[in-house]
Formats: sequence, C-alpha cells, structure tokens
Amino acid sequence: MYKIKYAEALAKIKKADNILLVTHDRPDGDALSSTCALIEFLEKINKKYFAYCKDEPPYTYNFLPHLEKIQSNKKLLRFNDYDLIIALDCGSISRTNLEKEINNKYANQYIIEFDHHPKIDSYADIEIKDVKTSSTAEVLYNFFKSSQIKINKNMANCILTGILTDTGNLLYPSTTDTTIKIASEMLLRGANYPKIIKQTARNKSFEGIKIWGKALSSLQINKKYNFAFSVLTYNDIKESSATDEEMEGVSGFLSNLAEVKGLIFLREEKPGLIKGSLRSSHPDIDISKLAIALDGGGHPKSSGFKIKGNILKTKNGWEII
Repeated sequence: MYKIKYAEALAKIKKADNILLVTHDRPDGDALSSTCALIEFLEKINKKYFAYCKDEPPYTYNFLPHLEKIQSNKKLLRFNDYDLIIALDCGSISRTNLEKEINNKYANQYIIEFDHHPKIDSYADIEIKDVKTSSTAEVLYNFFKSSQIKINKNMANCILTGILTDTGNLLYPSTTDTTIKIASEMLLRGANYPKIIKQTARNKSFEGIKIWGKALSSLQINKKYNFAFSVLTYNDIKESSATDEEMEGVSGFLSNLAEVKGLIFLREEKPGLIKGSLRSSHPDIDISKLAIALDGGGHPKSSGFKIKGNILKTKNGWEII
C-alpha cells in the first residue's frame, strides 16, 4: 500500500539540496527518536539539513544520537532556503510552529509527512500516515526496509526508543505482533534495551513521584459510565518542580486500572486552560470520538484535547468552570 509513497519519498530526499526536519511541540520519545533516526540516515547520504522543534527536547532523551542537533531557536531557521520539508509525528500542522510558513510555502518546496496519527490536517505533498502502526518510529522502520536502507546501531536505538515510549513499553493496545518483531530486530541490530528502559521508564525524580501521588489522591470512578478520572490543578503543578514529561506519564500509568472502560486525566496547564488525556483498552470504545468532539484528536485508545476553563473541587466532586 505504501511502497509507491516510500519510493517517491526516497527519490525526493535524494534529489533535495537542503532539507528541513520538523517535529511537534512538547516532543515525546517517538517524535525525537524518529527525528534522530532520520538525521542518522541523512548524514549517511551526506545531505544538508536543519532539524527544528519549537520546544527543547527533555533531558530524558539525551542518550539519543544527534539529539543535540535538534534546534528550538526559530531565528536560526531559514524556511525559504529548504527545498524539502519532512514532518515527523505531526498530525496537526499547528503543532509545528511553522503553520504560517507551510501555508505560504513556495511552489518548489515539497513536504513529506511521516506519521501514525489519524488525519487532522492535509498539508503534505506525500502523506505516509499509517494508523495501524504503533508509532512514527515504526513507520520510519517500514520506510527504511522498503527502501533497502541498512538500519545501523544508531538507527536501531532510535527506532526501539520510539516504539517503547509510544506503546508504554509494549503494554498499550497499539502494540501488534509486527511491533514486537520489529523491536526484537532492533535488539539484534544493536539497540541497547537496558539503557533505553533506564533513561525513559526508570527515571522518575522525587518531585515526579510526588506529583503522581497528587494525581492518585484525586482519582475517582464514575460508576454510571464506568470511567475513572483524575486531575492535577494549576496549584498542584505550580507547587511542584516535576517536568512536563513526568506529568504526561500519569495517564499511561492510570490506564492500567482494571474493571473500568477508560480514563480521563485533566491537567490545568495554566489558569483558564486544561489539557485532557483519554485512555481506554476496552475493545468496544473509540476514545478518539470524544477527543474530536472537544476539538482534539488521537488514536482510538489514546487521545487528547485542550479546553478553556478551570478545575474546581466542589461538594459534588471535580468540576470545570
């Protein structure tokens, strides 16, 4: 299904003189790993490139090869100089911080998108968007294999990191037999599994554990809908020095709850703005429908949204006002 697109993408990459790589803001393990894996490939074929992300990569991923080459200073970016733009893990153009530039790009500028999220925006000339895969890292693996590109140790470490971080270490429903086979192959190609796990899973700080405790203490179950929900207020976050990434992991952890159909985790990012994370492992529930109804999006079992409002505890429980 994707072989023609893989071939077209490879031809464009080989022909390009100057390439811009971009991934989404507040980057996660999959976004950064995919970007670093592609950087490794571009360097192997001596391509000129610039890698950009609006936000600085979390320190957690400092072990990834080429991470230091991802720039967050937009002033260093010369958008009109790039004849090829490659977006990685960016379901929505708004999360690139380059929406204006992309919408007004020159006719000779070409865009390739590698992603595994359901379509939100159509902004690429070649969309390689496989929602059946676990991660963008898995999409890139398929591109490399189809293009007969040898996956070296650095690329293997990147691909395995992307897969593990986006599947909760192969625990989420997005994990397939193919995902496990690819992960196994990456080990055979030299990926350092113990190091990846230590850096990405066994890395919680004291403050990180404390903020998880706050989320756990607010945990409730709505028996009518058989859904669990938890909140972190702005004051909870303001009083903590936990990283954004440590707070992101709360929803994945709480999704392990037995005997509930799903989870809603609300986090007050700042006064007046709430981020919601939705999780479900129930076979009959597509959690993304709720996210889309709230102008968000994501996968059937893992989605998110942002809404305006404040979280307030009342005598009837938690409310959004």
